[in-house]
Amino acid sequence: MFLKNLMFSLNATVPVFLMMVFGWFVHRIKLLDDNATSQINKFVFRTLLPALLFMDLSTADFRRVWDGKFVLFCMGATLLSVGVAVVYSLIVGKGCERGEIIQASYRSSAAVLGIAFVNNIYGHSTMAALMIVGTVPLYNVIAVTALAVTSPDKDKSRGKSAVALNTLKSIVTNPIILGIAVGMIWSLLKIPQPVILSKSVTYLGNMATPLSLIALGASFKFGEAKGKLPVTLGIAALKLVMFCAVFLPVAVKLGFRGEKLIAILVMLGSATTGSCFVMAKNLGHKGTITAFAVMLTTLLSAFTLTGWLFVLKTLGYI
Repeated sequence: MFLKNLMFSLNATVPVFLMMVFGWFVHRIKLLDDNATSQINKFVFRTLLPALLFMDLSTADFRRVWDGKFVLFCMGATLLSVGVAVVYSLIVGKGCERGEIIQASYRSSAAVLGIAFVNNIYGHSTMAALMIVGTVPLYNVIAVTALAVTSPDKDKSRGKSAVALNTLKSIVTNPIILGIAVGMIWSLLKIPQPVILSKSVTYLGNMATPLSLIALGASFKFGEAKGKLPVTLGIAALKLVMFCAVFLPVAVKLGFRGEKLIAILVMLGSATTGSCFVMAKNLGHKGTITAFAVMLTTLLSAFTLTGWLFVLKTLGYI
């Protein structure tokens, strides 16, 4: 069972890491330059990621499977994780780095990895969709807020009210948040999807993950990452170990088992999502810490997720 779980996690995470390595490689051999990479980032952020979230959420039957206790737990654990991330950023971060540290510390691959992970184990991903409802809107609202407030591009001469207004505007007009909102409304109203629309959105959504990972790898500068290893190791420790160690026992105590517990595990302990880098770049940050965090947590999560799976399986909770 251990080897089976190890291979499952490796199959889920190593291809993601290899896509980033591929992006770095094609940049090194000059098939992609910095301008092309920047344009890909914008394209993914403004079109492909919203399409992916709409694709996942618009087809979920929320009325039938709604579990308020589960969704509230996901929201509560996310907010507490953000609090820990903020404290960590204040301790180790400087200026505009803090926004990147906050986002990379709490934000998981809920939409991309969550559904795939749960579906691979149980054959369906209903609880992963509910977990997305409880976490992804918070992920994006908090990320936009943290990145906008700490952005090196913001006008330092403006007052707090102007900064707050600009932050609110960034949240309301964020393409990812709009994709979530439209997907949820579509599902709740049970609007039918013509085959033409469904296939078109699926094509766009399926491009989001590989393109974002290639752009991330192409944008990564090893020289700029020097000196960021201690900070990034701290992010990985929070993301992959601490949050799981704190919140998984609480989830078990509350009676969550099986598919719900796996969805919670993905929410707490999966790698920092590649869309963090896209968002950081689009809100004026360098993205160095974010890119390093995505690469490191993706590599290490193959082993930490396997460890958590093995523990939960051994204890009979999944």
